[in-house]
Amino acid sequence: MERVRTKQNRPAADLSIRHYRYRKRRCFIIGGVLLAAIVLTLVAFVGMGAMRLGFLKTWGILWAKLTGNAVRLSAFAANEAAIVWDIRLPRILCGILVGMGLSVAGVIFQSLLRNPLADPYTLGVSTGAAFGASLAILMGLAAGIVLSTTAMAFLFAFLTLVLVIFIARRGGGIASSNLVISGIIVSAILSSGLSFLKMVAGEDVGAIVFWLMGSLSSKQWGDVAIVAPVVLIGSAVAIIFANDLNVMVLGEKSARNLGVNTGRIRMLYLILGSCITAACVAVSGVIGFVGLVIPHILRFWLTPDNRMLLPLSGLLGGLLLSAADNATRLLFTSEIPVGVLTTLIGGPFFIYVFVKRRGGQGVF
Repeated sequence: MERVRTKQNRPAADLSIRHYRYRKRRCFIIGGVLLAAIVLTLVAFVGMGAMRLGFLKTWGILWAKLTGNAVRLSAFAANEAAIVWDIRLPRILCGILVGMGLSVAGVIFQSLLRNPLADPYTLGVSTGAAFGASLAILMGLAAGIVLSTTAMAFLFAFLTLVLVIFIARRGGGIASSNLVISGIIVSAILSSGLSFLKMVAGEDVGAIVFWLMGSLSSKQWGDVAIVAPVVLIGSAVAIIFANDLNVMVLGEKSARNLGVNTGRIRMLYLILGSCITAACVAVSGVIGFVGLVIPHILRFWLTPDNRMLLPLSGLLGGLLLSAADNATRLLFTSEIPVGVLTTLIGGPFFIYVFVKRRGGQGVF
């Protein structure tokens, strides 16, 4: 009798394995396509602007700079090399890295909080960063010090995370509901403080408002040096422990029964997601909907497996934010903040996806 049951169960198991392998292979193909698209669009966008450069010339300048070939670089005009390497490339790299970071952080918080509508800003980290940056602008710390606004934003984002975790612990532990409630409380307090800073800012209020809208204009290699290590290392660590994050989606009790140290994993991903968000917001300001829409769409259309969802979300987020930023740079006579464009496009599109998903049922 036992042998008959085994034979009956085997076709279903084989079908499940084949389906998993097919889905995994499809995700690898899509990931390769996204990576190739990022490289090609990077070279293409670097050549676009008021001074238009051909694809081959742009690639030649980039290759000469990367290989340190001074003879090859001397074949190009000095102003062309400066525009490609010092002005456009840092901005485009920041766009890719910030989009990647926000999308990865979105996956982390949606899985950790078991809420497909969570985003990198759910715990109030972005509000803390915005308060710190606004305080730096108001106090004049940015004058003559390139990293001051960024450093203050990162510092206050980290302090916000510490405060949220402290309040959640005092409220009965760092369960998902406690974290969300603590984040809402802290975010509301900081939003009031931010409104007060804007009121007393006087002539500097324009700079504060522009920063809050989210922009990648005037980014330099120093900004790339800040966001790149945090996003790349944080994303790599998140992918390494993605199996544990998959189990956490089942609930804390189930994860504990399966041998996962839920407290340690939750704290690890809280720190990873918050640090990635803090670095992105410190460099670019508050850019909405990227960390919400990208993970939600890929989870619904491709896979809920975080081992594949994390890298795919990072690649798609980097590609789309870079494309949106270059659209604001190339299509409009007066450049608008990219955060405005992502919200204008992402909001209606997310409504469409939300309405169309399976019978209105949740993802988790």
